[in-house]
Amino acid sequence: MDLRQRVVLAALLWMGSLTGLHLWLNVDWAAVLNARLPENERKLTVAYVPVTCHLACPVADYISRRSMEKTSYLLKMFQGFPEIKEALIANRIQAGFLVAPMAIALRAQGVPIKIVYLGHRYGSAAVVRKQGPVKTVADLRGRTVAVPSRFSDERLMLLQALERAGVPSREVKAVEMAPPDVGAALEVGAIDGYVMGEPYPSQAELGGYGRVLFHAREYWPDYISCVLVVRQDVIDRHPEAVQVLVDGIARSGLWLDQGTRERLYAADFVGRYYFNQPPALLRWALTQPLGRVMYTPLTPRRADFELVQRLMHRDGLIPQELPFEEIVDTRFAEATHDATAWTFEPWDDALE
Repeated sequence: MDLRQRVVLAALLWMGSLTGLHLWLNVDWAAVLNARLPENERKLTVAYVPVTCHLACPVADYISRRSMEKTSYLLKMFQGFPEIKEALIANRIQAGFLVAPMAIALRAQGVPIKIVYLGHRYGSAAVVRKQGPVKTVADLRGRTVAVPSRFSDERLMLLQALERAGVPSREVKAVEMAPPDVGAALEVGAIDGYVMGEPYPSQAELGGYGRVLFHAREYWPDYISCVLVVRQDVIDRHPEAVQVLVDGIARSGLWLDQGTRERLYAADFVGRYYFNQPPALLRWALTQPLGRVMYTPLTPRRADFELVQRLMHRDGLIPQELPFEEIVDTRFAEATHDATAWTFEPWDDALE
């Protein structure tokens, strides 16, 4: 082999190595292989955003895989809710977490989905710059505040806070922004504040550039943010798979609410393997204090959705309120009433 042939061979090997590394690191092979199975044998693909409201689902996935429990779903991370909405409509995913008003608006538009469970309670907060001029809700007048979506509980909560402070909503500019982008936007002054789910309020606190102006529970008792929705055709044809998914989240919620050790351990493996976030950030969000986010009770309650719909209707987001039964399928949540927490002991080395 002459020099030219050796150079060409080396170049081909280099390119082959890079291609192989790219395929290994960046291709979701579980999803690729699942898509090639006959439709009746495929696992559900469940979408989530890296917020604590969706954290119980990765916890269920992680523990069930190590507990030899049956799993019937694959997880897929998105960066924002509009992308999940489009993927649900196009049937690229069969289930996912959405902010509750967006799920209700989709149902009102005739999209065949149903809410089957909640993500968590509380866990959202308004954040402003730590050394900035905003000291009270009234100081938001004339400011720009980011929310995850026009159809979000966070925006409805902001409207309630403004109303109580006597600030007309038209005097505050609310802009939609993907949750992972709000921290940087606040730090550089592109926005004056944001209302988001955890861990993004914690991110601003830990980064030293933001402080919490108010928590959700101050304006909304039993606050809910995200809900788990499933396509109706999946509910009709594979109710057993939906039940496995809801059961796993219910058991994870009970496990997470057992105490600090479980929360710290979850922060470690969810941060590393599911959210691509520093575990220290999730540790703060899940434990400072424990009641900052709660994972029980997660059964959808009629009163929760009557309140959300009333606020949406008043804000012109839906033409009329829908019957609870047209939005929520409660049978899966009701079947979890006797559920118990996972029997899964946190590893001490992950808690150091």
